[in-house]
Amino acid sequence: MSNMFQWVRQVSGKLGAPVVTSIDQTSPQHQSFMRQLQKDLKAKQPLLQPLDTLEFTVLDLETSGFYPDGGDKILSIGAVKVKKGRIYHNDTFYCTISEPGVLSSEVARLTGLTKEELEQAPPLSEVLQQFYEFIQTDILVAHHAKHERKFLQHATYQSSGMQFRHRLLDTSFLYQIAAPEQEAGELDTCCAYYGIPVNNRHHALADAVMAAELWVCTIQDVMKKGYETLQDVYVHLNRQTR
Repeated sequence: MSNMFQWVRQVSGKLGAPVVTSIDQTSPQHQSFMRQLQKDLKAKQPLLQPLDTLEFTVLDLETSGFYPDGGDKILSIGAVKVKKGRIYHNDTFYCTISEPGVLSSEVARLTGLTKEELEQAPPLSEVLQQFYEFIQTDILVAHHAKHERKFLQHATYQSSGMQFRHRLLDTSFLYQIAAPEQEAGELDTCCAYYGIPVNNRHHALADAVMAAELWVCTIQDVMKKGYETLQDVYVHLNRQTR
């Protein structure tokens, strides 16, 4: 068993238990927290800061399908912090969600999740409150982030009536500059380019950690090429699309 697989199993903890301190579950307090968080996000100005000084949360969602508007659900959330160009392996979030009724046999085989595990898990609204408490105003990163964006937009509105406001970047945002000759395909392929071990694939926390390792590698490479800030990257990519 690889070291990373052992570590993921350890930090995943008890079935369904989030690896963060619980916040107050009362709706008015959560609404107040979310309103303040959105104000803080609006005030934050990360575009001109050096990439290796920013704080990111790299995340992954395992879901029952691809279409939240069609009834597909988030089954688990995994996330890890990246601060100042370093992965903080002890600063993670992982939780399964109480959606046993939508777990197909195909998704169960792919993710390793079980109906018993999901039956013991907390509801989505509780998990999202804890997740937002964990991420605070971090810039979010995910591999194939369009998937995560759709589900977070839908789930955030359904659970709190508020819009999803966080900046969410795809790993390809930097990868296409760091490795322009490579296709930004599956996570396994991108990790292979940097020699990042692929273990326990389709476990939300394991995938988040691999995506974080990929993100840190690409930060280093794009900065070596002279792209110091998010604004530098946006300007370059905008020119590429013209």
